[in-house]
Parts: sequence; structure tokens; C-alpha cells
Amino acid sequence: MLKKTGFIVLLILLFLLISEMMLYFICPVYDFPVPQPFSGNKIYNPYKGMDSTAWRKANFHYHAKAWGGLTSGSHNTYEAFLEIYRKKLGYDFPAISDYMKINEHFKDSAFYIPVYEHGMGVRKKHQILIDAKEVLWYDYSLFQNIHQKQHILSKLQGKSTIIAIAHPDWEDGYSPGDLRLLSGYQLLEILDHNWSSFFQWDAALSSGHPVYILADDDSHDIDDVFQIGRNATFINSRSLAKDSVVNALKEGRAFGADIYMSDDFTDFDKKAEDARRMPVLESVEVRGDTLWVRVSEKAMKITFIGQNMQYRKVSRLTAKAYYLFKPEDTYIRTEVKFFNKWGGPGTVFYLNPVFRYNGEKPNNDLKAEINWPRTFIYRLFSVPALIILIVFFIRIRKKKTPKTTSDA
Repeated sequence: MLKKTGFIVLLILLFLLISEMMLYFICPVYDFPVPQPFSGNKIYNPYKGMDSTAWRKANFHYHAKAWGGLTSGSHNTYEAFLEIYRKKLGYDFPAISDYMKINEHFKDSAFYIPVYEHGMGVRKKHQILIDAKEVLWYDYSLFQNIHQKQHILSKLQGKSTIIAIAHPDWEDGYSPGDLRLLSGYQLLEILDHNWSSFFQWDAALSSGHPVYILADDDSHDIDDVFQIGRNATFINSRSLAKDSVVNALKEGRAFGADIYMSDDFTDFDKKAEDARRMPVLESVEVRGDTLWVRVSEKAMKITFIGQNMQYRKVSRLTAKAYYLFKPEDTYIRTEVKFFNKWGGPGTVFYLNPVFRYNGEKPNNDLKAEINWPRTFIYRLFSVPALIILIVFFIRIRKKKTPKTTSDA
């Protein structure tokens, strides 16, 4: 009986393995265009027309109980989520991003935005779907090269308003080389409480991809004061309507904050008190060839960063700084580091880039395209490979099966 059960289990595993391998065998082969840095005689400012009184605090990466408690975050209650994120820490738009599931618990609430985290693999090749319409039940679970990563991004099109690549630096999920070539995503989760991914962001920007920042907690434990309220995305939207907020995020009228965390913040009441004293981004303006940034209080330093992550200028002990675009500058993004209440380094704001462009509005035509001849050849050779794999398994199985003898 045990042998029969083991054989059935083995057949199931073989079926799953063959099914998974079939996905790899049918994956298209893509042509990736040569990266082209931003260029042009105009400078695009995503913050144009922003209202400094209309910043909305958001988090799009948090895990609650899902799939019968099989995934991490199973003890996180909705009551605690609402109490801490909304009431104590003042998030206007906290969202729950369960794995492969659109959580609708707060769907009748004014702050509800449907979100889920896509990805079923053993490595961290995940995406955050914001304003999600439906779940894509398709993934490459064992490994992913750049063609599989592009295929997933392509299949996610139309499933949500925004596709964000989650924690790209975690377990080398998306390398800087990947993000120089991949297309079909709008945001990168540059900050979470575990990782930062600035090399990936600057690789994408330096290659001409107008990709904006997402900053989230990526929390699995609502009781952990060191996970909750560590990062936030601040979105500039005069309206609290979902469509207005999501559109502002997609168009880059937002910035990411790495919120200061002191060792003496042992409870959420202390964190809440500090959150109420958060500095404000007051203006980001482009006048001619000059970028001006102003904040509500004196910063420790304001840093301007450009092509290939080159530090272009640092202004210290000021609430206002400027940068004059040079001919070789393709984009400039700004980091503002504040003091904490004891005078040391504190919260940091990471602003979206301003960048060069031509024409009526910025447009990126760097899209990966399927190379159908190479795809056909790849699939043609993949079928015999799959047959060989099955035959090999059957032969191994026969060798392991003991021969039976009958009594004379």
C-alpha cells in the first residue's frame, strides 16, 4: 500500500514538474532594444502644479491572513490593521497586498484600493498590482531569466492600472541589467523595511525608462513596531477619490519616504507622535534649465543625483536648493535628508526624477518585442527535450522496480 501511495505521489510530482517545464518551453524569446538615455530640449517635471497641502500617505505592501493562514501574516487582524495604519499612523491609503488574491475586506471604505502581490516562485520575482482588476494565475516558479520576466510583465498588462516591481534587489530578483532592458512596468518598489533598490532604479532611469518610486513597509507582522510605518509613499492628489490618487501615483506626483526609526520607539503611540511632525515637501519647480526644491524645514542635506547614479550636487543645512541642468544631464532625482529630533540623521525623502524629453509629452518607445523566428526554433527544440525528460524518468523508474519471481 505504501509503495502504491508513493508511486501516486511521484506521478503527481512528475505531472507538476512537466506542467512547469511546459511553461518554460513555450515562453517567447524577446528582442530588447538598445537602451537610450533621456534626451531633448525640454525638461519634464512630474510635480508641475502640485499642491503642498494635498499629500496623501500610502502603503501598498502589507500582508493579512490569506489562503487559510498558509502565507506569512496569518495572525494580522483587520481590526489591528485599521487601528494602527489609519488611526495611529495617519495613513490615508493603506492597502492589503495578499499573495495571489485581491483582498476585498475594506471594499466599501473610502480608502480602499484593490491591490495584490503577484508571484508564486521560490525566488523573489514578484510584482505589486495597484488598482488590480483580476489575478493572473501564471508564473515561472523555479527560476526566471530575462525572457520569462518580460513574459510575466507582458501578461500582466491590463490586469491593473499600475504594475510595480516588488523589492527588486531582494535575492537579486531583478538586477540592474534586467531593468535596463525590461518594459511594461511603471513603478519600482525602491524602499521596504528589508531592502533598498537604488542601483536598480538608476539603471532603469539611465536607460531611458521613466519609472517612478514606490516605498512600502512590506510588513508581515502588525505587532512589530520596527516593521510598521517604516516607509511610505506620499502622493499629491487634491481629491481623495481612488482614480485621482492612482493616476497621480502613475504620473509620478509622489515621493518615497524612509521614515526615521529610533530605538526608543517601543510602541505605536510614540511612532504616531513622531509621524505628526513629518516635514513637508512644499515645491518642486523647473524654471528654465534650473530645478528648485523646497521643504518645510532645514534639511541636513539635499542631494541631486543624475545619469548612472552620479552625485551632481549637495546642498547642506538649507530648506531650499537648486540644480542647474547641464547639457550632459539626462535626468535628475533629488534626495532630502532631515535631522531627527536629537540632531542626528533622520527621515529621508526620495523624489521622483525630472528628465529631458522632446515632443508634446514624454514618451518611451523602448518596448521589448517577441522575436517569432527565434521563439519558433526554441519551441521546436524544446519538445524533443521534454520527451527525453519523460523517457529518462520512465527508465529510471523501471530500473528501481524490483523484479518479481513466481514459485515453481
